[in-house]
Amino acid sequence: MKRLFPAPWLSLALWLLWLVLNLSVSPGNLLLGALLGFLAPLLMAPLRPLPIRIRRPGVIIRLFFVVGRDVIISNLQVAWGVLVCGSRPPRSRFIKIPLTLRDANGLAVLSMITSVTPGTVWSELALDRSVLLIHVFDLGDEAQFIQHFKHAYERPLMEIFE
Repeated sequence: MKRLFPAPWLSLALWLLWLVLNLSVSPGNLLLGALLGFLAPLLMAPLRPLPIRIRRPGVIIRLFFVVGRDVIISNLQVAWGVLVCGSRPPRSRFIKIPLTLRDANGLAVLSMITSVTPGTVWSELALDRSVLLIHVFDLGDEAQFIQHFKHAYERPLMEIFE
């Protein structure tokens, strides 16, 4: 049964979404929605990531608050940098951060954290997952930024996923 319906809730949600978007429960739409709900998860099953095994769930709460604090602080720093842009231009740079984290799910979470934090953009990950290239809007001390990134984000993610 799992082979035929790899994600039954997703199949049901896709079928219902099809009906809602078409505003019709005609036999054709019922059939097309059911076909979409059946085929989409079946064809996308190989793309699904490996099952997640969380090693230390308590670290998730701590990481959530650290990321929240950093997002607020970064928002204020970027806003201030934009406001005083005329007096001192931002020191934008690309930096390479060596990574110890190798878990695909952990790297996905790290990319989301980096993307949600204002002033940083995940640019590139080396093929062997050993180095991350990040663009930083206003970088003061590169070594301090790398140390903070590894301590605040990478280490907790390693505790959670590896």
